[in-house]
Formats: sequence, C-alpha cells, structure tokens
Amino acid sequence: MGKYFGTDGFRGEANKTLTADHAYQVGRFLGWYYSELNRRKGKDAPARIVIGKDTRRSSYMFEYSLVSGLTASGADAYLLHVTPTPSVAYVTKVDGFDCGIMISASHNPYYDNGIKLINHAGEKMDEETIQLVEDYLDGKLEVFGQKWETLPFATREAIGCTVDYVAGRNRYIGYLISLGLYSFRGVKVGLDCANGASWNVAKAVFDALGAETYVINAQPNGTNINDNAGSTHITGLQKFVKENGLDVGFAYDGDADRCLCVDEQGELLTGDHILYICGRYLKEHDMLVNNTVVTTVMSNIGLYKAFDAAGIEYVKTAVGDKYVYEYMSKNGCRLGGEESGHIIFSKYATTGDGLLTSLKMMEVMMAKKAKMSELAAPVTIYPQLLVNVRVKDKVLAREDPDVKQAVAAAEAELGERGRILVRESGTEPLMRVMAEAETESLCRKVVEDIVRVIKEKGHEDV
Repeated sequence: MGKYFGTDGFRGEANKTLTADHAYQVGRFLGWYYSELNRRKGKDAPARIVIGKDTRRSSYMFEYSLVSGLTASGADAYLLHVTPTPSVAYVTKVDGFDCGIMISASHNPYYDNGIKLINHAGEKMDEETIQLVEDYLDGKLEVFGQKWETLPFATREAIGCTVDYVAGRNRYIGYLISLGLYSFRGVKVGLDCANGASWNVAKAVFDALGAETYVINAQPNGTNINDNAGSTHITGLQKFVKENGLDVGFAYDGDADRCLCVDEQGELLTGDHILYICGRYLKEHDMLVNNTVVTTVMSNIGLYKAFDAAGIEYVKTAVGDKYVYEYMSKNGCRLGGEESGHIIFSKYATTGDGLLTSLKMMEVMMAKKAKMSELAAPVTIYPQLLVNVRVKDKVLAREDPDVKQAVAAAEAELGERGRILVRESGTEPLMRVMAEAETESLCRKVVEDIVRVIKEKGHEDV
C-alpha cells in the first residue's frame, strides 16, 4: 500500500489530508507522463484522460485542479461530470483513453474525498504507475532513465484543452440498458441513490427496462451524500420498500460501485446473498467458469455453507475489491465480490458496479419467477461480532505467542460452528477481532477472550 494511495485511491478530508494542490500535482504528472509515453511510441497526439466525479461539494474543486494540472502538462481532459465510478472505468476502456480519474470517497461522509486512478483497460491503476505519482508528489521522481526535479510545462499549441464528454456517461447508460434480458414491466422497484453519483443514472435505466421505479435520496446538495442514505444506511430503504409494497429495493453508495438489496419483506440482502443468488444462477446455466466464486475473508460462514450445499467452490482473498478482481483476472473467474456489496461480473465490467449488480439480481428474479426472499432463503447468515482494539504496534500484537494461543483456543472452541478472524487494519493502528458463530453469546465469548489477552499483554494503546 502506498504512502498516499491506498487500496481504493488517494483519500482524505478535503483540504486537510487531500488538498487542491495534491490534485493539481496528480494532474501535472499524469498529463505529462502519458503524453511522454505517447511521444516515445511515436504518437503525435496529446494524452486523453477522462474524469468523473460524485456529488460532494469539494468534487468541483478537485475536478478543476486536476484539469489545470492535466492541461498544463499538455493532456486533453474529457469531463463526464457527475457519474458512477464504474462508468469511468467503462468509458476509459471502450473509448480508448490513456487513463481515467474518478473523484470520490465512495461511502465516506461528504467532507472526505478521493482520487481514484484507472488504467487504459478500465482496471484500477497498477502499483508501478501509482508509485511514480507518489514519487512525484514527494519530489523524488525518477523515470525514463533520469531524475525529474520539475516537469516541463506545455506551451503554445501543445497546451491541453477540456472537452465536455457527457456523451460518455450516456453511452454507459445505454450499455446497462442493453444488458437487460427481461422486461421489468409490472415490477415495483425501489432505488436508494445515496444522494450520490447514481442519482441521475439509476432511475433512467430501470425506467427504460419497464420497471415501476420509486426513488429516494436523489436530491444531492453537496453535503448530503451518504447522509443517512444509501447502502451504508439501509434501514431507510427497508422501511420504504415495506411501506410502499415494493417487490424489491436496491441501495447504492456514494459513487455507485456498491449495491445492497432489500427483499419484498424489507429484509436486507448483503453482498454475500448477492454472490449466492447470482453464483447459483450462473452455475445452473453453465456460465460459472471454474465453478468458483471469489470472496474475501470477510464473507460470512453462512455463505460458504450455502455454497457447499449447492456444489459451488469458492476462494477467499484479502479485503478489497482490488484483490478480488486480481484473482478473477488471473484465474478467469466470472463472479466475485465483498459482503459490503462490491460485486464484480467480469464478463461485463472490470470493477464493482452497483447498477450492473442490481440488473443482474433482477435478471435472476425475472428468469426464475421467484421472490427475492425465496432466492436468498438457502443462505443463513451467522451472527457476527467485530471489535477493534487500538494498539501500540500491530506487528507485535499479531505475533505475540499468547495472542496466537488465544486465537487457536477460540478456533478450537468454535470448530465447525463458526470462525475467528484476527487481522490488522490497513489504515489505522488497530487490530480487528472478528468472530462468527451459531449464537451471539458464543461470538461475544470468543472475541472477548482474545481481546482480553491483547490488553493484558500491554498491547492496547490507551
């Protein structure tokens, strides 16, 4: 993980840890780097870089800062304006851009923001290029066989320009509509847009496919993104579905790369339910390549038991849709994702796509002529408890023999009735102790046993 760019971009509070100057410098480097790559390949054309943003007030500031840096370095900046993250990935790949940039902090509150980089193939940017960006930010850039204390500015006709590219977003909407195999006519669908990037896209897609569409949280004002709305605050959609007698509901996060589902009874269906429902459907139609679904270590044991019963194999990666996609790409898997709702259908997209996920769930429901609650019934989610312990040194806490012994004792006590996961936070000085078990009381006992040892051994940072 880089100094600035984590597993999901350069993220922080706007104008505190992530500033307009950071964005300008990122633009300066990317505009110069890709223009220079083109020149070295014999291409007499400026780099073309496409930018999307979510609805945060600070997104405009970062957009303009990025554009200033890109054009000053000689690149042309194409603006999708407010649009979902997966649309940037789609347009970057389909329309042959050198790279894409998404301005968003996903499910974080409005005062945070982020810069996500996407390569020419529509995938998350490779670590080598991200390291070059970070080296430039730190004033120690070395590339193309030399050190660069400063980067040259473009001059005269070589200065870049901006292009209004809302047509790219519309092409993405058309692509989603084209994937609809069934008419949704007669189906009442609720959508929670989180006052985020899906607010001007999701309803158009469902309306075009014939659904009777009901929408909440689609009035962004710059500060209400994810505010008691969307996939991280699902209770609003649950209530909305029940009160309006809807057949199904889908909730997106701020940049619409996540999706969670609510069945007709108002019950939450997590990413694990989605992986099961879609995985089983793909298997039944001989479309589940390798008969394998890719999950992360945070998926619930109940999902794996349901997969076992259905004869579906699975693998577990580290937390992060980045790692899920890496495994899928290397092994040709068609379906993978996270419990949080990042679901990847690799035949259709290179990243998690909340709108695509909701369309695929609708496809299963329409094809099987079943209620969503019936499709999810084979998955029994085990009670889960997660406790974060702030520690002085994550490595020392993890490697402590007594802590390891406590974890082993908990695993032995649970046996086949649950599981323990103890891991370090990737961004904070925390040890995360998580248990799943048949009962909440058993969860609590094994977690408390491990946490007590961590504290007794003096690892807690109080």
